[in-house]
Amino acid sequence: MKKILFVVFATLGVLVAVLFARTLMLPAPVAPETSSEVRAVDGDAVAGRMAEAIRFRTISHQDRAAFDPAPFEGFVAWVESTYPSVASALTREIVNDHSLLYTWKGSDPELVPILLTGHHDVVPVIPGTEEKWAHPPFAGVVADGYVWGRGALDDKSAVIALLEAATLLVEEGFHPARTVYLAFGHDEEIGGRNGAGAIVEQLRSRGVQLAWSLDEGSFLMSGLFPGIEAPVASINVAEKGYVSIDLVATGEGGHSSMPPRQTAVGVLSAAIVALEAEPMPGGIEGLSEEMFDALAPYLPFGPRIVVANRWLFGGVLESVLSARPTTNAMVRTTTAPTMLSGSIKENVLPIEAVGTVNFRLHPRDTVEDVVAHVTAVVNDDRVEVRPRGAGGSASEVSSATSEGFSTIGRAVRSVEPDAIVIPGLTIGGTDSRHYGQIADDAYRFNPMVVTTDDISGFHGTNERISIENLVRGTRIYARLIELATAP
Repeated sequence: MKKILFVVFATLGVLVAVLFARTLMLPAPVAPETSSEVRAVDGDAVAGRMAEAIRFRTISHQDRAAFDPAPFEGFVAWVESTYPSVASALTREIVNDHSLLYTWKGSDPELVPILLTGHHDVVPVIPGTEEKWAHPPFAGVVADGYVWGRGALDDKSAVIALLEAATLLVEEGFHPARTVYLAFGHDEEIGGRNGAGAIVEQLRSRGVQLAWSLDEGSFLMSGLFPGIEAPVASINVAEKGYVSIDLVATGEGGHSSMPPRQTAVGVLSAAIVALEAEPMPGGIEGLSEEMFDALAPYLPFGPRIVVANRWLFGGVLESVLSARPTTNAMVRTTTAPTMLSGSIKENVLPIEAVGTVNFRLHPRDTVEDVVAHVTAVVNDDRVEVRPRGAGGSASEVSSATSEGFSTIGRAVRSVEPDAIVIPGLTIGGTDSRHYGQIADDAYRFNPMVVTTDDISGFHGTNERISIENLVRGTRIYARLIELATAP
């Protein structure tokens, strides 16, 4: 018995030693920058211009027939008159009437150009929710240290901060050695084909290949990673793909007073419940592994042990991550039932019931993988699995060790010295799906701080951006242009 206990305790001792050793072998956290960028920025003036930008109702409607060109034309004209320094130093082109492409010519043609982007279209306000806003969504109100309104976070703040940064640099007499393109699309919220897509075709026709591009996709995240107080700059190196699938269940129809044991609606409901109960497999490998390896040195010791020893705790870690919507989306292809349709009348049994399920594809999965998964999980001959269009796989994964990634990180930390820089995954879609076609690496990051309180504003109610964030974004973009275009 003593020998057995000795073996057990010895084994436990070795296990504990291995766990601690692997944890201590993690790279040391990167030390904060010794000084931060303190370029003077007039926050109130920037906020005033941001408010003016919000007042243009540049709405991208899913129904393209509802498109109103007037606000877009007004915004384009406003940019030209509001930023005269940019107009004087950069060459402007209007693409498809409403998108903007600026060229800031570099002095050294041997340096491969870069592209910094944003989009000025916004999603509609959900009808009936207008009264829930603290301030009218298109009034552009400045109050309580914030600019309120649709587009404040997504994504006019990036457009304004880039224009402000370019203005500062021009007025300082800055001249880039590397050519910089600034691109502002007008239809990102409905796919970007006529905005970013057309800009890409224009650049491609001129033989332009970019060293890297930077678009929206993530932020400096504060409070989103438990146990980490410093802001986390997730410079996203890829974005998820997507596909929507219709589940079509059929039944006999007839009067609701004589229903069968299971109607088409019941069959459809069972299929949807099964899909939600059995999501696509997750996993912490590839990009997810890169992200957590970069984050691990900054975690409290307990979580650090778990991340450093995924060979033992991988299942536990994945389970914890899967329990939160924000982190679950980072480790797997997500399943989201979004639309339902059935009978035309409350007392008529439907012959056909249709449920639409939207999937956001992790880079490890393909559209074909999703269709096969849905078919296997539903496993019901009464339900047809019908993809809505071709969908699209995730983007290619850009390098997290390139000069471009490093430069973006240095620019962030020059303004936010404590920031933790990691590679990440954009869980939605951006215009980088287009820009990445002519860029060696495509990155997705906005240099503003986002907290858990801000998340509901994306495409939701009470969207806002702090004046502090507008100043921060302007400073980081200005420093980024300086660093990226040095000879």
